[in-house]
Amino acid sequence: MSIPRLKSYLSIFATVLVLGQAVAAQAVELPDFTQLVEQASPAVVNISTTQKLPDRKVSSEQMPDLEGLPPMLREFFERGMPQQPRSPRGDRQREAQSLGSGFIISSDGYILTNNHVIADADEILVRLADRSELKAKLIGTDPRSDVALLKIEGKDLPVLKLGKSQDLKAGQWVVAIGSPFGFDHTVTQGIVSAIGRSLPNENYVPFIQTDVPINPGNSGGPLFNLAGEVVGINSQIYTRSGGFMGVSFAIPIDVAMDVSNQLKSGGKVSRGWLGVVIQEVNKDLAESFGLEKPAGALVAQIQDDGPAAKGGLQVGDVILSMNGQPIVMSADLPHLVGALKAGAKADLEVIREGKRKNVELTVGAIPEEGKELEALPKSSVERSSNRLGVSVAELTEEQKKTLDLKGGVVIKEVQDGPAALIGLQPGDVITHLNNQAIGSSKEFTDIAKALPKNRSVSMRVLRQGRASFITFKLAE
Repeated sequence: MSIPRLKSYLSIFATVLVLGQAVAAQAVELPDFTQLVEQASPAVVNISTTQKLPDRKVSSEQMPDLEGLPPMLREFFERGMPQQPRSPRGDRQREAQSLGSGFIISSDGYILTNNHVIADADEILVRLADRSELKAKLIGTDPRSDVALLKIEGKDLPVLKLGKSQDLKAGQWVVAIGSPFGFDHTVTQGIVSAIGRSLPNENYVPFIQTDVPINPGNSGGPLFNLAGEVVGINSQIYTRSGGFMGVSFAIPIDVAMDVSNQLKSGGKVSRGWLGVVIQEVNKDLAESFGLEKPAGALVAQIQDDGPAAKGGLQVGDVILSMNGQPIVMSADLPHLVGALKAGAKADLEVIREGKRKNVELTVGAIPEEGKELEALPKSSVERSSNRLGVSVAELTEEQKKTLDLKGGVVIKEVQDGPAALIGLQPGDVITHLNNQAIGSSKEFTDIAKALPKNRSVSMRVLRQGRASFITFKLAE
């Protein structure tokens, strides 16, 4: 064999050896969860609940007459019929049961879980790692964050170590322990997929998204980092099948502990509130409001006599930051506001009419129930603007009072044209067009005639009392 060929073979062998060592090193570096599971499992519990449903009498028409059947056949049919406990009156009683998970956060028996695990329960049972079962007392719940605090009688109970969810980063390993489908202390693992996620109707929780397999029964269980610290409470999954599909969501432990401490001390949770309806700023809205790029939260509606109204915030303001923290997505704002207590100061940086402005206001306490705006009463004299393809009428004084508006027009008819393409409907109220307030149908027509071509134009529309900004372009 020639010297050059031998050198070539040696070079290839060396390369293969280095690659093999690298692969072996990577294999060694994969995390081992055994110690974490051994230490944490004793403090993870199974939670079962019972809800007694209204008594229901079972009539003779519902129950077949088995008296005339031979004993063998009667026993066969009775085995196939559902057996239900009887109340002292002799009526049948039904019970609904649910299963979930939880974990002990103090040696004297305080337990965290999800609100939806124990919602409407008449009895809550906690099963510990040693298989013993104890009745739990409900200390308090917070449906907005989906957190519940329970208490069982005990002392020197195993406790989990709590971490800081704010230190989490996408790509980190995480582990879940829970009771999917009732299988106690099931361990699953994955990575953090994203942080600060917002879900529909869950405005006050910046969820941790993971790919950890989570299934029914895991709800309320802990999510751990590699240090064995709890960083979240497994809460929801995104699914089209009813089972795990690779997308799970956990409540950050920082949020959960703040809720827990408030429930323990006062029985309820206080959150900051601005009294606004906001929406996302997309590319077209950013162009129409003179922003360099899509960012911030667009104020679409302001609650009458709310903190925002008293502080001078206006419809059409784009909130770029609060107390120095940037608002990249509109969902960032509720997270920041909700973390404040009533009476705290909020310094907002906004874009108003193309200029940056600071608005300082005092945060209020979120009300138990929001005020619903009433439906629009019928209007009168109509005006039209053929350029947009809508016929409009001025708002009556009664309509203005109902919607707390100083001006605007109501759509009476939608014809072919831009209005139909963007989904406007009869009954919609237009209050702003091209960043200008509409005081009358004449103003609406004049502004519509002067709209620029081939540029994003914004329009503020109220539908069934809820406001939002939409954009469109006129080609001619």
